[in-house]
Amino acid sequence: MMCPLLLVPVLEISAQLPDAKQTMDKCRELTITSSLKADIELTITERNGATRNRKVAMTSKSYPDGLEKRLIKFLEPADIRGTGMLIFDFKDATDEMWIYLPALKRTRRIVSNEKGKSFMSSEFTNADMTSSPLSDFRIRHLPGSGENNQWIIESTPVDDEKADEYGYSRKISYIRSSDYQFVKMEFYNFDNEHSRTIEIKSVHPLPGGKYTYKNMLAINHRNSRKSEILYTSISAGVDVDDSFFTVQNLER
Repeated sequence: MMCPLLLVPVLEISAQLPDAKQTMDKCRELTITSSLKADIELTITERNGATRNRKVAMTSKSYPDGLEKRLIKFLEPADIRGTGMLIFDFKDATDEMWIYLPALKRTRRIVSNEKGKSFMSSEFTNADMTSSPLSDFRIRHLPGSGENNQWIIESTPVDDEKADEYGYSRKISYIRSSDYQFVKMEFYNFDNEHSRTIEIKSVHPLPGGKYTYKNMLAINHRNSRKSEILYTSISAGVDVDDSFFTVQNLER
């Protein structure tokens, strides 16, 4: 039988760590502002070094119940100009996403099993465009969490259905404990192989101690492709009418 005294150091360390789910929730809250407009550059780099560039306009607005609405429009290159996504990012419910394809002149809803798919042929996924409900995951601190100004938190989908939806078996988030800012996220496939990493290279400060991501790099460790998102202009607290976030406006 294990001596109870041997458990004391472990219990003391656990007691010093904040609740993992509450920590993830606070991280989300710090990235949500009343409204935001931004111009974005998306650069996709192939294994051989060849690059493709996308220019994007994004507008978002948050609501008191934790809902954040987001509309994304592709401006360049010409072959995808007008392509858009409308996202209803719920805090405690399944997100809703629509995509408009101007070549087909139709809008379709992105179903749950497409959330883990590539976002516009990049190494980001559709799910990366939202902050998924914490209830979809089992969340816990990993060994080393709390050391060196860093929390290390593992998020595991609650069941196979959710794992299929998000396209990974688990995610490990590295969070700077001094300001609740994500440093990077590691994603593991269903063979428990480290398949993808998202690095937060820089953030843009917002009023009230909040922030938004400014520069993110997604690395696919299976095919050596990389995709980078860079916010080239950011305006917070802008006036945006609720009617902006509709399928009708997405199609304009």
